[in-house]
Amino acid sequence: MGAAAAASAVGLTVALVEQPYRVAGRRSPAPAGQLDAAWISVVRQLDFDVPLIAGGRSSGARVACRTSVEVGASAVLCLAFPLHPPGRPEKSRLAELDAVEVPTLVVQGERNPFGLPPAGPKREVVTIPGSHSLRSSSAVEAAVSAWLAALT
Repeated sequence: MGAAAAASAVGLTVALVEQPYRVAGRRSPAPAGQLDAAWISVVRQLDFDVPLIAGGRSSGARVACRTSVEVGASAVLCLAFPLHPPGRPEKSRLAELDAVEVPTLVVQGERNPFGLPPAGPKREVVTIPGSHSLRSSSAVEAAVSAWLAALT
């Protein structure tokens, strides 16, 4: 909840969305097209009248990146972005991050077995103690707070 706390602290409204596969009790994500369609549908139903910072954790971060243009995101927040499957760096998902054209923050555990993405022209990468779980909500909150302060 570190990211939500950081956003709330600067007066942003936060909508936490649970993907349908999680609601159904499954642990494995649905195919990318289904995840993206579900996310786009939710964002459209929320009908924002303010700039949207799209974000997610793990596969949700990938969804936020892939759909950022379609949902009109003004920024993207990626928590524990899975750069590649553990032990499979040749299966990189960096193209999903590189396709994002708005300011992006990636908060990654320093021992994340899914890899550490590089910084980019509009992408800041912050490493914090831990792994893919990002259990340190205070470190997540600090990283997100600093980024939000720089955005506004």
